[in-house]
Amino acid sequence: MDHATAARAALRRDERRVVFASALGTTFEWYDFYLYGALADIIGRRFFAELDPGSGFIFAMLAFAAGFVVRPFGALLFGRLGDMIGRKYTFLVTILLMGMSTFVVGLLPDYASIGVAAPIILIAVRLLQGLAVGGEYGGAATYVAEHAPRHRRGAYTGWVQTTATLGLLLSLALTLGLREALGAAAFEDWGWRLCFLVSLVLLATSIWIRLRLPESPAFMRIKREGRISKAPLTEAFGYGANLQTVLLALFGLTAGQGVVWYCGQFYVLLFLTQTLKIDGVTAGLLMGVALLLTMPCFWLAGALSDRIGRKPVILGGLAFAVVAYFPAFHALAAAGNPQLAAATARTPIVLVADARGCAFQFNPLGTTRFDSSCDIARQLLAAAAVDYAERDGRGLARIRVGRDVIPVFDGKALPDAVYASTLQQLQARLARALRAAGYPARADPARIDRVRIVLLLALLSADVALVYGPLAAALVELFPTRIRYTSLSLPYHIGNGWFGGMLPTIAFALVAEHGNIYQGLWYPVAVAALSIAVALPWLPETSRRDIYAHD
Repeated sequence: MDHATAARAALRRDERRVVFASALGTTFEWYDFYLYGALADIIGRRFFAELDPGSGFIFAMLAFAAGFVVRPFGALLFGRLGDMIGRKYTFLVTILLMGMSTFVVGLLPDYASIGVAAPIILIAVRLLQGLAVGGEYGGAATYVAEHAPRHRRGAYTGWVQTTATLGLLLSLALTLGLREALGAAAFEDWGWRLCFLVSLVLLATSIWIRLRLPESPAFMRIKREGRISKAPLTEAFGYGANLQTVLLALFGLTAGQGVVWYCGQFYVLLFLTQTLKIDGVTAGLLMGVALLLTMPCFWLAGALSDRIGRKPVILGGLAFAVVAYFPAFHALAAAGNPQLAAATARTPIVLVADARGCAFQFNPLGTTRFDSSCDIARQLLAAAAVDYAERDGRGLARIRVGRDVIPVFDGKALPDAVYASTLQQLQARLARALRAAGYPARADPARIDRVRIVLLLALLSADVALVYGPLAAALVELFPTRIRYTSLSLPYHIGNGWFGGMLPTIAFALVAEHGNIYQGLWYPVAVAALSIAVALPWLPETSRRDIYAHD
């Protein structure tokens, strides 16, 4: 082997080590972040014990959303550091912050032990996790892309794009495995904490791996030339040309990608468990199989974008979401809980309420109590995941289930304790009426078409790969090296953290507003369509771009 061939082989080994180490560390970080979502039902009962179970789950999901809200601020903080001191050391800090925050959740006393301090500390930890994730992705994507060969940048960063799905899969596998090994009672009592405590081992592994990595060659180049930005935030967002590119990246790429990712791999899991009432273990296993089948698609989509361009692959995935989401979710309902569809057709539900007393129940911070008679009725029906028609009527709201008419109280003047007790009684009465009318409390395991569900979930996950696989390369290629970390991190985390992370909350509000279990899908469909409308005429094709040319 001649010297040139040996040098190329050594370079390829170094590139593979960079990709492997970056992807492995990012996988662990996504595992930490999505573990909370996988355990949201238990966390709701443990840390929001003063609320009824339905409200506790909703508040647990709001605490989950809190981590998304602060992600753009983490992008600004760590993006600035990454452009000033380097990629390597910045995402060492982010993984340390994430790992320790996750470990603390495993030790945190619950509401029964320390009262209201428990949910407050939990939310504070979620905020720290959100800040850490806000700095992690931009660092990993930038670092790998700046090491990658020009003609294989999509394929190399495609491995980084796989890590979010792999982290979700890892969190599902560990929670389901421990639940099976320990038994449901022991897992809910103390076993769930092990999922968080094991993050300390993952943290130590990730730090050891990342300490062995070299700094990005692109960053070292501008450092040698004395061109490191002294004010990355000002350069990234204070000047018209780069700010315009940031906005284009947000509305043309990351907003659409955010809703597609969270719809196809997170909201769909909530749809299976909360709407179709498939038990969590079964739903998690079905989702896990689908994720295993489609994980290679992220790399394939990135590699395909190297050949035909980033834009056709990403826009194709967005277009598929626009046209396929409603049929796909209807097919999931038919396969997962056919009794629900039969009951809906046989015994329609009607809500009679004064429309003037109804509010749009978007409450991302959990600070508003929707307690009018109409709002309470809508919340109950949305939480029960049943379709209903709405009729205008004066006085207190009434829910008609067949011949059973259930009056709904007005909670505006009630003290919290009385409100919670009255709401529980009303929930119990509604549940009895639904059972009597043939609405299933749980999906019948014998009637679940598992093969069909896996295929549908795999189809949705493969669509996520089309949009997400080439994204890191496209974002890196849009911005100059000196402000790249900062410039791409903010639109990515607004698109994912706000547009994507708010999907469950907005979807719940839409379902409650319109009385249809599929209404929440209008949100991801509309945002995906917006991204197509922005990207099609204005987004440049970047796959042939030299990322050093406009430094």
